[in-house]
Amino acid sequence: MFLSLGNIATNAEVGLLFIDFEKGHRLRLGGTATLDLGAEARAAWPEAQLAVRVRVREVFPNCPRYIHRYELVRRSSFVPQAGRSTPVPEWKRADWAVDALPTGDPAGDPDRDLLGR
Repeated sequence: MFLSLGNIATNAEVGLLFIDFEKGHRLRLGGTATLDLGAEARAAWPEAQLAVRVRVREVFPNCPRYIHRYELVRRSSFVPQAGRSTPVPEWKRADWAVDALPTGDPAGDPDRDLLGR
């Protein structure tokens, strides 16, 4: 729904929390975000519609005391990958969601199946 992107367009000050669930580290970052619609900015991420760039103002560690440990077993099939169609999440075809999809969203194409074909 692009809620965070709308917030950045209105107020570019951001605070981000990065959590490494495998090693138990946390890092906080504060800065100013910009939205970059350029093809060069999106090139590293398949199917990206834009990139968010952050001019970092502050970085500091955050207490890792309550981080549960996890390990990656497999990536979700919904994570875009180069050379493969990304499946359409079933919830995007629900009546309550269809009218909120942005123009060009693959889920809005009635001829595209849930496997992204």
